[in-house]
Order: sequence, then structure tokens, then C-alpha cells
Amino acid sequence: MKKVSLANELSSTSYPGRGIVIGRSEDGSKMVTAYFIMGRSTNSRNRIFVEDGEGIRTEAFDPSKLSDPSLIIYAPVRVLGNNTIVTNGDQTDTIYNLMNEQQTFEMALRTRSFEPDEPNFTPRISGIINVNDNKASYMMSILKSNNGNPDQCIRNIFSYDHPQAGEGHFIHTYMGDGNPLPSYEGEPTWVEISGDIDTFTNMVWENLNEENKVSLFVRYIDIATGTYESRIINKNK
Repeated sequence: MKKVSLANELSSTSYPGRGIVIGRSEDGSKMVTAYFIMGRSTNSRNRIFVEDGEGIRTEAFDPSKLSDPSLIIYAPVRVLGNNTIVTNGDQTDTIYNLMNEQQTFEMALRTRSFEPDEPNFTPRISGIINVNDNKASYMMSILKSNNGNPDQCIRNIFSYDHPQAGEGHFIHTYMGDGNPLPSYEGEPTWVEISGDIDTFTNMVWENLNEENKVSLFVRYIDIATGTYESRIINKNK
């Protein structure tokens, strides 16, 4: 696999769906994560990110237009000790709760499957960052149907030790627009990570499709101290 420009990856399709980026900052001092949501329907576009404790949750921008909250209202980011959990659905809570009961990221995801939104069967994508004792690592996962067959769930887990400065991985739900929407294929894309938190946040937001982008969350976690900075951009204001 060749390391590629994240900006190019983001701008190359009008509809990657929801996406997670995890990596290490260019100067090596911080772990970086980004999570974005996009939407084609009025219901999906009617959302914002809001802070919720150490994490975030989605919320209807206009509650009167909310028609089905089941797959669009959830907590994408939660923090459990030294772990930051980032996902595209309510599996965030599954991972948080089961890891709090001494189970693992992998074990928690064994209890979940792709989303029941036939005919798309949207993949559940998840990530977790561990920062402890001046060391860092991360994992990413995708739970997807077998080429649209709802009778089989494919569960892939990717583990990254000793993340290198200036690089990371990007995973998203769809390969592009379509009907049904084509699920992501392959392992997470190896991408460049550059700039401080504001430069990085602006780069991601500017390269998402203007019509379909909805919200973006970015966090930089200091590897030495565990402290963090976060940014949220909502298209709805």
C-alpha cells in the first residue's frame, strides 16, 4: 500500500458516507483522530455534533424535522480511562460498556453487526486510541455484509502499534455514491497527517463534498500527558 494524501482521498468521491481518521501528528507529540458525517436525506442532514462530557453526541438541528432517530442519533466519541473510542453508531456504547467490564475492543465488536438499513447494510466502522505512559497505539474495525448478503457479517480488526509521526489510517462507510450504496472495501487507507489541529481540521472540512457534508469532529491527544484539544464544525448553524 502506498501512503496517499488525505485531502485527495476525501475529495475524490462525493459521498464517502461517515469516516474515521486516526494517526500521529507530524511532530510526533500527539495522536490525532477525526470523525465526519455526511448525508443525502433531509433526516441525515438535519444533525449537529455537540459536546457530551469528554466525548460528543449527535443531535437534531431542527427537532421538528427528525423523522427516524434510530441510526442517526448516537454518541460517536467516548473516553474510557486512557482509551478514546470513535465509531459511526451506537456501538460506541457497546465498546465502552463491555471494555468497562474488562472485555476487549474485539470482544465487544463480536456482539455487533452492520446496520439494518436494507438495501445498503451500512458498515459499522470503529476506532480506539490508547495513550498511556508516553506510548500510543490504535485499532480500527469494520463490520460489513458479505457483498450485500445480510446473512453473513464480515468482521475485520486492524491493529497499529508504534504509530509513526505524520501518518495514519482512514476508513469510511462507502466507496462512493450509488443505490444501494457500495460498502467500503479493503483495509484502512494509509494517509498523511500534517499540520496543527486547526490546519488539519480545515483541510478535512474543505475537502468533503459541499452538498453532502454535515459535521466534523477532530481531536489531538498529547501522548506525554493525555490532555487533548478538540474542534467541532457543523454545517447547520
